[in-house]
Amino acid sequence: MDRATFASSTAFFRDFGNSAPSALPGGHVDFIDRADSFTYSDFFRDYLIPNHPCIFSAKFTEDWGSRKTWVTWDGKPNFEHLLHKFGEAVVPVANCDVKEYNSNPKEQLPFKEFVEYWREYIRNGHRSSRGCLYLKDWHLSRAFPEQDVYTTPVYFSSDWLNEYWDAVAVDDFRFVYMGPKGSWTPFHADVFRSYSWSANVCGRKRWLLYPAGQEEFLKDRHGNLPFDVTAPDLRDKRIYPRYSQSQPPLEIIQESGEIVFVPSGWHHQVYNLEDTISINHNWVNGCNVALMWCFLQDELAAVQREIIMKSCTGIDYKEFYNFLKVIAENRISILEKGLDEESSSQNNSKAAISTLGMLHAVFDLKRTVKVLSSLSANEDFRKLDLSSLSPSPEALLQHLESAIDTALL
Repeated sequence: MDRATFASSTAFFRDFGNSAPSALPGGHVDFIDRADSFTYSDFFRDYLIPNHPCIFSAKFTEDWGSRKTWVTWDGKPNFEHLLHKFGEAVVPVANCDVKEYNSNPKEQLPFKEFVEYWREYIRNGHRSSRGCLYLKDWHLSRAFPEQDVYTTPVYFSSDWLNEYWDAVAVDDFRFVYMGPKGSWTPFHADVFRSYSWSANVCGRKRWLLYPAGQEEFLKDRHGNLPFDVTAPDLRDKRIYPRYSQSQPPLEIIQESGEIVFVPSGWHHQVYNLEDTISINHNWVNGCNVALMWCFLQDELAAVQREIIMKSCTGIDYKEFYNFLKVIAENRISILEKGLDEESSSQNNSKAAISTLGMLHAVFDLKRTVKVLSSLSANEDFRKLDLSSLSPSPEALLQHLESAIDTALL
């Protein structure tokens, strides 16, 4: 990140996201064609900070192994290759024809059984008595780290979620989706109100995107969001009294090889227009960690917050503190040891951070200080037994502020 971009970012998120990100004028979504003329600083300034979507052309993924071997000459899924590589894996599969609460029920199936189903589904004119099955949220990179599938574009490399969960070796937010024509994902916003990027290895998708804040107009009289944002019931004022106040969604048709960047907190609904394979990451960084913190607090505005937090969101106050600590300590290490030493380390996350430079590390620390200060003042956090936290929140804050001051001398 250059100094001008770093300086221009300091005014953003002064109060942890009290002002919602703005909608795009005229519903336009930028198309980024060439990698050689589009820098990380361009993306940071024009899309991450203002929280606006964009589309990257297929040129950004043309060197991926998956685009070369997972796809046949005519642009279809290469089932034989996929079975050879992953046939014995067990994968999560959702049924798009069944509603369970506000999502689709999932089951675990052998990958080879899912491919057999998919082939039969195509032969039967994209119909099956089993319904429309969709392989979703498959942690393929974690299960098959040796496979040459893709390389995360530099624009998405400041990724605190996966940096943290890689460090604790528990989970990750890197997924593969595979679904036949007609499969879809119901209306939702991404986990922790994270950013997401989604790349089509093959196939085409239709996206309906609503800027953050628009979902308030789409709630029914009980405060519930719709399962299907295109359902005719939304026009019934007795059920959805504020629907007429909502903006039309931004619509994107995503072609094979293209990447869609979904901003933080934007609700969306997605359809596979053809037999489609995609790679998806959820990620948080200094630009939207305050929104993550606001979301976690809002989710816990109920009795026994700490009891329900982990089950509802997958993270509780103490783990959120540890999340911030890991991110902060990695950046302090970069500032204290220098870029060259961290770039040569075996830690891929630290190496990725190092490529973004010292100024980016300082930016990350400044954003961490703001959120950590808010967490430390939170009355529910302060009620917990914090003796197990090392270092203490106060000591960590002092260390961060000292590291920032030293770096800016």
